Amino acid sequence: MGPRGQDDEQDGQRVVEQDHEQDGRKAEGAEEHGPGAEEHGPGTGTAGAESPTPSAPAPSPSGAAPSGAAPSSRGAALPGGDERVAAVRRAGAAGRLWRGRVQLTLSAALLAVALTGGALALGADREPAPAPVSAGAVDPGALGGGDLDASVTALQTHLRSQPKDAGGWATLALAYVEQARTKGDPSRYPRAEQALRRSLSLAPGGDQALAGRAALAAARHDFEDALAFADAALRRNPYSERALSSRIDALVELGRYTDAAGAAKTADARRPGVPVFTRYAYVHELRGDVTTARRVLRQALSAAGSPGDTAYVATQLGQLAWNQGDYAAALSFCARALAADDGYLPALEGRARARAASGDRAGAITDMETVVARSPLPGPLVELGELYEARGAAGDRARARRQYALVDAWIALARANGVNADLDTALAAADHGDKRAALRAARAEWARRHTVHTADALAWALHVNGRDTEALPYARRATATGYRSAAFRYHRGVIELATGHRAAGRASLASALELNPGFSPLGAARARAALEGAE
Repeated sequence: MGPRGQDDEQDGQRVVEQDHEQDGRKAEGAEEHGPGAEEHGPGTGTAGAESPTPSAPAPSPSGAAPSGAAPSSRGAALPGGDERVAAVRRAGAAGRLWRGRVQLTLSAALLAVALTGGALALGADREPAPAPVSAGAVDPGALGGGDLDASVTALQTHLRSQPKDAGGWATLALAYVEQARTKGDPSRYPRAEQALRRSLSLAPGGDQALAGRAALAAARHDFEDALAFADAALRRNPYSERALSSRIDALVELGRYTDAAGAAKTADARRPGVPVFTRYAYVHELRGDVTTARRVLRQALSAAGSPGDTAYVATQLGQLAWNQGDYAAALSFCARALAADDGYLPALEGRARARAASGDRAGAITDMETVVARSPLPGPLVELGELYEARGAAGDRARARRQYALVDAWIALARANGVNADLDTALAAADHGDKRAALRAARAEWARRHTVHTADALAWALHVNGRDTEALPYARRATATGYRSAAFRYHRGVIELATGHRAAGRASLASALELNPGFSPLGAARARAALEGAE
């Protein structure tokens, strides 16, 4: 073995050994910072405090170092003594104690993947099944509600005894990527990168590792690389479910919607199943074809072969219903998802939003606090902060500020671990932070990719910086595909009014409120006020 191979082997072993050692420290940290260690009482934000507060579907950082511990040496150094980053990690540690049950089926499936060289449940090395197949053990949707810690530990144990198992290393990498996503812990990404490097050193050009690199690049919001790695994996294995799915994701996130639709058709022909169905539906939703999106998701729900798949697809149906202002249907689908997996955070987040829109603010806050306690990601943090602001009880303004401060902490942690967080920065900072920073981030993101979401983020960042004339073309572009988003219509309406297009502005605001009258805890009220003021 040459020097590079030796380095890769040592790196891989360090990932396993350091994780094993850190997991022990994490357990101690969880004991120290568990739910009883709150300084601000129930309902307080996780921001800068020990008591986790909710926001949108965000996971708890279970891989984070305990409070006061040095950051992982595998990622870029974090600002020394950053209390906000420590708060994010403490929130995750507390959340881990609260949800300390393990999905044994998932653990067994992931371990089976490792023991069989990674070909099982990863969408690799198989010819297309004659009937729709399940998402498998590591599909993002299927795993969103699971606790991956035990599965990762099992894989680490296996790889300590079988360090030359290339498939096992690829599987461990995907588990790290999923762990980072579901737990809001970007420090897992450097570990995934090392595990993938190890897998490729053992099996150069292996499609599982290439598909893993596509998933990792997408998770870090490097969608050009995600597309390149997905294409490379598909050249080796045209039926790789993971690579087919990552290719659709990359094309969507690059704003190449026509190409994404073609990729979804190809994936559906090769590997029909829950991961492909849900992506196929989203491509149609982005073009305003809600009827087809709903039909495909219902097909996916009928094909769901596990509680994880059921929770994932039912939540997608709930989100689609919420986007159209059908809160009763949204609550029904979220209930179905939680019946399948009562710990599935995206379903809990969806229920919170539907409750808030239906007038049950107390229930929404309770749900969002649970979500953020376990997964302090930017979307949920902002959502919870706005729920506090909308409630306006004693101490709520301070609670909201803590949520918004935690967004900055998460962004610092994400960037330190190789994640492009410009879109998160733009969306959060435009309304709740540094407006100039929001505009810089939005411009940078637009330079990389032209999607409806980046167009909307840039339009709104320009607006809050007083540049409405420049903002208007982007606001119009955000709504040009037919994507039915009340928030996009609200932003466009406000910008139209600011630029003197009063009739168009009133129409956009009325359309936003007709589509989804409870689209935002603060935005919906502001949209109504703007519409009344424009009459």
